[in-house]
Amino acid sequence: MNGALPQLADLFRLSTDRIHRAAAGLWPGEPLTLGDHVPSVTGYVHRVHVGGRAVFAKDSILGLSLVSVLRGMAGDRERVRAAQAAYATSPGSLLAREAAQLRALDAAGVQVGRCAGYAGGVLFTEPVTGPTLADLITKDPARTCDLLTAAVTALDGLQRPPVAAQVDAAPIPERSIDGTFRRKFNGVSGRVYVERLGLDRLDERTRRGVAAVVGVVVARLLKLRLTPPVGPTVIVYGDLKPEHILWPDGPAEAPVFIDPGLARGPAHHDAAKLVSRTFLALIAAPHLDGPAATVVDGIAAFVDGQTRTLRGPVRGLWLRRLLVTWLMDTVNILSTYLTAPAMLPLPDHAQAVIDRAETLCTLLDLVSAPLAAGTAPDAAWRLALRTVTRAAAR
Repeated sequence: MNGALPQLADLFRLSTDRIHRAAAGLWPGEPLTLGDHVPSVTGYVHRVHVGGRAVFAKDSILGLSLVSVLRGMAGDRERVRAAQAAYATSPGSLLAREAAQLRALDAAGVQVGRCAGYAGGVLFTEPVTGPTLADLITKDPARTCDLLTAAVTALDGLQRPPVAAQVDAAPIPERSIDGTFRRKFNGVSGRVYVERLGLDRLDERTRRGVAAVVGVVVARLLKLRLTPPVGPTVIVYGDLKPEHILWPDGPAEAPVFIDPGLARGPAHHDAAKLVSRTFLALIAAPHLDGPAATVVDGIAAFVDGQTRTLRGPVRGLWLRRLLVTWLMDTVNILSTYLTAPAMLPLPDHAQAVIDRAETLCTLLDLVSAPLAAGTAPDAAWRLALRTVTRAAAR
């Protein structure tokens, strides 16, 4: 790469211009007013008003995370600009597929933040108000199992033929935890990536310690991830995490989902991501109205419910895949935040994760070591639950 790296101000300026042009094409004559920028590592998101109507506008740079683009993974400034001009008009762009998936989910009866419009690479969605899954667990930890179960139950519609047909025509495999892990930590480039963890975000002592532990954990997971998935693939939500599940009408009613990444994947995938991100929220920002052990017990009860019909080795394999997928997801998100350039605004929860990087690395090491040593999945899961409880107790 011979040219200058992409600059954040340039990327945001181009995204803002695309938002204005897309809105003008969708709603001619309607004035557009930009509201707050919503910090994200995955794309450029803005609250906007179009003719008095409140919506979210989302722009994706080449379907990559902003961290990757700013680090030069897509080329220099001019190459990114030229590639994005073509990408934004492609019917296969990430947000074109997300718009189609939102419409398919809505038609299938899955409650989602509806697609308000899509044009020129920009997705406009209707806002969803109300507490998130994380908010409700924080307020009432004793309801953790019930809330997690309600979330996955509300996604039964994913397996309906119209949704499956849409997913098979235009999946979003980019949200796969396993796929993301393999892209990040493949070969020599993966080792260089680990060595760069925390360069702009941590002091040198902490940075070196984190990189060393992550390197060990990644090596273990690259071997463990070869375990075959349990059973046939199903349609998975892909990006099922607490901040993407909201209850506008209260926890007694059905939840509403945002930001889908539907694709075919192993049946444990959505549960694993939900468990992973709930654990992460508990450890990084545990402002709970109760002990952390209550949430951990609720997650354990939820997993028991998900495996109730499984017997013997099949249940053990499911738990093993859950553990490996959880660890890969935590490594994925921790490494993304730690490699984010200093100038990139991060969500509040991202900074909370960075602040707990050493604790999370200790957790990753303690949970992955028994798995690498061949510990029985049930025993490894129980050890993992105790390790999370200790990590979250502060």
